[in-house]
Amino acid sequence: MLNIKTFKTESPKQKPDSNSRLGFGKIFTDHMFVMNYKDGAGWHDPRIVPFSNISLSPAAMVFHYGQEMFEGLKAYRGDDGKHYIFRPDMNAKRTADTNDRLVIPRIPTEDFVQAVKAVVKIDADWIPSAPGTSLYIRPFIIATDEFLGVAPSKTYLFVIILSPSGAYYESGLAPVGIWIEDEYVRAVKGGMGFAKTGGNYAASLIAQVKANKEGFSQVLWLDGVERKYKEEVGAMNIFFKIDGVVVTPELNGSILPGITRDSVIKLCESWGIPVEERKISVDEVLEAQASGALEEIFGTGTAAVISPVGKLRYKNDVMTIKDGGTGELSHKLYDTVTGIQSGRIEDKFGWRVCID
Repeated sequence: MLNIKTFKTESPKQKPDSNSRLGFGKIFTDHMFVMNYKDGAGWHDPRIVPFSNISLSPAAMVFHYGQEMFEGLKAYRGDDGKHYIFRPDMNAKRTADTNDRLVIPRIPTEDFVQAVKAVVKIDADWIPSAPGTSLYIRPFIIATDEFLGVAPSKTYLFVIILSPSGAYYESGLAPVGIWIEDEYVRAVKGGMGFAKTGGNYAASLIAQVKANKEGFSQVLWLDGVERKYKEEVGAMNIFFKIDGVVVTPELNGSILPGITRDSVIKLCESWGIPVEERKISVDEVLEAQASGALEEIFGTGTAAVISPVGKLRYKNDVMTIKDGGTGELSHKLYDTVTGIQSGRIEDKFGWRVCID
């Protein structure tokens, strides 16, 4: 168990109106969690301090070799007035898996969860209450050695910052447009596609810019070898409902194991909806669209929760999914996941963790 020291700010910020347009990731709370690592000493000196800039040497290895990782989860104000976080143990596990791939020392699950709960509790009055809002939680680890050689760092910094946020997309649950990228690739099996690390997202920016210029919100990546199988969207995992069956790309080492993805699979199975985790090609989706078998497409992720897909572009073709509206299953999943998170719906899975 961590012995966390707390140093409260002497200059609290003015909190935003929770009913205002918060945006996403633009406002930050009064405090942050910080913990250091050093070879021989391990993870040490856990503390909660006022939110402030980080001072690093220009030679810090994170700047030169990208040895860093991050996570994302949310805290919610429940209808009962208590404060909750959603499946933090899954974020802790994914952190450990990412750390292993990047040769960053592991943080024990119980320490990760304790740190998240502690800093959220300090700034719990920053958790907004308006529908669709939450407190976004961003844990991250960076390599801090002053060394210009390619090797794992011997020192690291683990930080957790908090941001009161509205909907990830300004359109809320309104369907988004997805651009299927057919020029660039994001990741391949054996690489770091499954890891939550900045390099994966840097690799996605060029296609994101292309998509945005054409009026599409997100990019759907194809596999890096055959360029025919769907993998994931830039900020989400992807699902297709075809003839009553929910299909999502299998976790093959190049796809992020999303926590909302896992939650959606478990919910569908509990409702008796067949779910298949397997390869799904562009041609299969095109054929399902042409035959009328394609019922819905939606993305899943911590930030957006559920994002219905209203149109899909591939090469020179743009498909409207059904009537371009929000599908029945997408709506049910969104209402159920957010309902469990806020306490409006019974949590039969034990996913909601109270911090009070």
